[in-house]
Amino acid sequence: MYTGPLRSLIDELGRMPGIGPKSAQRIAFYLLKAPLEDVTRLSNAIVVMKERTTLCSICFNISEGGGLCDVCDDAQRDGSILCIVEDPRDIVAVERTHRFKGRYHVLHGALNPLEGVGPDQLKIAELMERVGNEPIAEVILCTNPNLEGEATAMYLAKLLSRTDVSVTRIASGLPVGGDLEYADELTLGRALDGRTDLTTVRDGSTTI
Repeated sequence: MYTGPLRSLIDELGRMPGIGPKSAQRIAFYLLKAPLEDVTRLSNAIVVMKERTTLCSICFNISEGGGLCDVCDDAQRDGSILCIVEDPRDIVAVERTHRFKGRYHVLHGALNPLEGVGPDQLKIAELMERVGNEPIAEVILCTNPNLEGEATAMYLAKLLSRTDVSVTRIASGLPVGGDLEYADELTLGRALDGRTDLTTVRDGSTTI
């Protein structure tokens, strides 16, 4: 239907995750109608991001200019606790809780044999090297609670069992505000397994 540069732009936008053909067309026509300076500013931001954004040499989180990421560069972080995540975006999610003060290691994916993702495609060798060289006491497996994330966690737990570090797994269960009738069996089962002990004191109040 469309030809030339507009067709090329729609095709490129359509290759991006989460953008279907109709969304690609809407974005392309928005850019077509936008002022040239707005489009130039967007294109420059993309180019600069690609040129300056790198991976941290220690944890493989997003970094800038080839240096360490903000977490690895923070001397106040607890280097004895290492949280393993699949993606740099997971670090943002964990940091929003303000509950974790340790350091991270980004795998950049999860084990998925059907898609050809094995241990060699992930930052697992680098993780084991860190565990062997850094004073790490605990490794928290914070992979996603799906089939790939669980398989990755089990694989890492087996590897780390050969070391002296403590290996823990994040709990998973029902979200706050969720309804039991909509919970799947795995989530509800995990919620039951990870139930909290409530102790009722003599005055009738309840504490956790």
